[in-house]
Amino acid sequence: MLLYRRGLNLIKFVADKFSNYYFAWKRILAKITTMDAGVPIACKKYGLKHNNNAIERYNREIKRRMYVIAVFQTFDGAKNFFALRTIIYNYVNPHNSLRGKTPAEAAEIRLELGQNKLLNLIKLARKIEMTIR
Repeated sequence: MLLYRRGLNLIKFVADKFSNYYFAWKRILAKITTMDAGVPIACKKYGLKHNNNAIERYNREIKRRMYVIAVFQTFDGAKNFFALRTIIYNYVNPHNSLRGKTPAEAAEIRLELGQNKLLNLIKLARKIEMTIR
């Protein structure tokens, strides 16, 4: 969320009541951003505007995946894992909030991936890689 103050667009961080977030923000980013550090995690049931449950779910999913594969052997392995996760999120998995479209389809990025989106996306990436070399 952006906040307009003194002619500047400042990024506003929203966090739950965990005090470490507030102290880290205050030490590093307080001069260039703003923060709302008092939002409880389950705030929608209280009628509040912000809710970080989506971030908590994302972090929980990452932790669950890391337990399955034990640990990453290299930094490149971790980087590739998160890149693949982003690609699958944006191009393969449809989202209820987008009425069954992927974020790429909602942004009108047209790729003819057919029924098996992941396999066809891999084939398309390989084809592009071969033409670049």
